[in-house]
Amino acid sequence: MHNALRSATPASALRSAWRSSSLSLSLSSPHTAHRATAVLLSQRRALSLSQSSRPQRNAASHQQLHAAPLFSQQTRNASSSSPSEALDKTPLYDLHLAHGAKMVPFGGFHMPVLYSSLSVSASHVFTREHCSIFDVSHMVQRLFTGAGAAAFLQRVTPSGAEGLEAHRSTLSTLLHADSSGGIVDDTIITRLPDIHGCAQFYVVTNAACRDKDDAYFAAEMDKWNAEAGHGALQVVQEQLGGWGLVALQGPESEAVLDHILDHTAKTDLKKLLFGQSIYSQVKLGGMRVSSPLLISRGGYTGEDGFEISIPASETVAVTEALLAAGPEKVQLAGLGARDSLRLEAGMCLYGHDLNDATTPVEAGLSWIIPKERRSADAGFYGADVIAKQLTPKSKGGSGVQTRRIGLIVEGAPAREGAEIVSRADAAKIGTVTSGCPSPTLGKNIAMGYIQDGFHKAGTEVDVLVRGRPRKAVVTKMPFVPTKYWKGIAPA
Repeated sequence: MHNALRSATPASALRSAWRSSSLSLSLSSPHTAHRATAVLLSQRRALSLSQSSRPQRNAASHQQLHAAPLFSQQTRNASSSSPSEALDKTPLYDLHLAHGAKMVPFGGFHMPVLYSSLSVSASHVFTREHCSIFDVSHMVQRLFTGAGAAAFLQRVTPSGAEGLEAHRSTLSTLLHADSSGGIVDDTIITRLPDIHGCAQFYVVTNAACRDKDDAYFAAEMDKWNAEAGHGALQVVQEQLGGWGLVALQGPESEAVLDHILDHTAKTDLKKLLFGQSIYSQVKLGGMRVSSPLLISRGGYTGEDGFEISIPASETVAVTEALLAAGPEKVQLAGLGARDSLRLEAGMCLYGHDLNDATTPVEAGLSWIIPKERRSADAGFYGADVIAKQLTPKSKGGSGVQTRRIGLIVEGAPAREGAEIVSRADAAKIGTVTSGCPSPTLGKNIAMGYIQDGFHKAGTEVDVLVRGRPRKAVVTKMPFVPTKYWKGIAPA
């Protein structure tokens, strides 16, 4: 069974959309899906051969995904490779340089933080008003295949992987095997069409957690495949090294993408809702057409948009086809704008807003746990701890001691590590984990953890900024309303 799975494992196009534990999907036809799998498998094998002589990167640190160059402290934290480490390049490296990108080390890669055409704040605003292309090829694209793949993922995450339909996605968290409920990393899980009767899941994890996650999955898969009774439930994993992953984000993203779609497949983006995905091809100029690509609706900015997984050999051509819409509609954007956009959208950044000691309940991510998996015997790591936390103390559970909250801060912006204190007695009651000036709101926003009881919206606290107390108000997130396409235009 194990060898049969290996030969059947596809390297199909992939990736998904944020934040949905109950998403519906417009499904591409089985013929299209299997054709996409066959084409992409052959490309993947060719890519593997071409990369076999490449030097391996050194380990990235545990710091996480998107740099925050607006803020010196977060920029230092995000630079997850020392100058002595060999940095990898995404397929778009030369394109970035040609467009005047300032490159920084992050997650073991050379990554663009901003471009000469726009400042970070101007790029942020442009994304909200038009659309931007973000290179997220540094993220780790994984494929899990096998009859036991869904059950395996339901052990290491609190997701309802077994109930996902093909091309549906869910945000989830990898959980430590010590039953603490602590988060190893956050991840997107997308179910792909089965192949030869075996389930397939596309799992995207964070770049700066690559080595940590690799070790975690290796240990957990060895344990799973060796367990008694799992002979027919073997699981194999493949990493799609070298593939491109681009995010097209903003209100004009649908029009920009639709213009280059090969409409012989009759793809209707209006019917592709947030959290759904479909295989399609795009026009690359002349008579050329891309391979079948997995196009997923969603992203990390709070805007409508798409994420597209692309073979390395086509990543530049697809990106240039998108840019051909013109600079008044679409621009390249870097890690700086991506960070401030995700913070306005209330989205977590691992290594800052999430870590090994944080549980999904403390992080305000209880919604990623399906109702049918909220009991102590749900079968995932830490289920007992998490089930107790889901129930308030007043109802017999343990509740939580701290909660993730948003803040609007007066005066100077609060940075990561700033203390949150009570206005009554100046006692420390929490810590800021991310913060920046909001280009959209014109206010200073922050995210952090605060003692239970101080977490209600409207609660006034102080934040110590350079030792000086600044008034802050606990605020619901997202700070800026999300505009995901769900079939009805957002207000």
